[in-house]
Amino acid sequence: MDGRATGSADSAPPRGHARTSDELIDLLSTGEIEIEGQLVDASNLALRVRVGTGDTRAAAVYKPIRGERELWDFPDGHLAGREVATFLIARAGGWPHIPETVLRDGPLGPGSLQRWVGPLEPQEPISLIRLDPVREVPPSYLPVVALELEGDGPVAVSHADDPRLASLAVLDAVLNNADRKGSHLIEDDRRLWAIDHGITLHTDPKLRTVLWGWAGDPIPEDDLGRLHDLVAALDDTLASELAPLLTGDEVEALRHRAHRLLRQGTFPEPPEARTPLPWPLW
Repeated sequence: MDGRATGSADSAPPRGHARTSDELIDLLSTGEIEIEGQLVDASNLALRVRVGTGDTRAAAVYKPIRGERELWDFPDGHLAGREVATFLIARAGGWPHIPETVLRDGPLGPGSLQRWVGPLEPQEPISLIRLDPVREVPPSYLPVVALELEGDGPVAVSHADDPRLASLAVLDAVLNNADRKGSHLIEDDRRLWAIDHGITLHTDPKLRTVLWGWAGDPIPEDDLGRLHDLVAALDDTLASELAPLLTGDEVEALRHRAHRLLRQGTFPEPPEARTPLPWPLW
């Protein structure tokens, strides 16, 4: 988690003319980085920065590799590369949820640099994910799991039956996302963004998410089309783009997951042999 704000307030747009995605990628890749401060709730070192060239400036999140803490099940020094790989995969398939992200050198060495999305100041957690007493889950929400919390009694985790979330759930299955929690979702002017993808793209099954409400349901046609586009991109140039960021086995595992989702045509079911949920849920 990088501790970024969540909510529906407007973000500060970049000054100047870096408006299109390609222009933003160029700005992130070549602009001068000025550190504004540290995101203190982040699990790894994450810095809010301004990046710019001339009169053009944009807010961004800089995660230097040297600030990544060790994980027992992911190789050291690879989280930044997975953040960038996630953006490339989402762009190739046409999922609109991942902000522009590049890998580059910065004030504290190489790391990922991602466009800041959402409000610049902290807001209330996104309302698409809820924690309610079991009997009070809204009718339009899909229950995921019931928990017994000390002092609160039985509560249910649920999420909105929202097509944007459903599409993101398909992308998470492709990414083998081991950490899809509520705080990683940002709603900005009805655009749903997803952040924090360092713990993704492992060769072993690792999917842990709060978005299990569609388990076993048919994947929407739009997302089947995105899966087809992703497979085609992997057969074209995407695999070579991912080569500096992932191992060959990880790229092949990605290809296998995309093919399996297309073949089955349904959202994955929660695993029985390991925990299907991230912790904390938010």
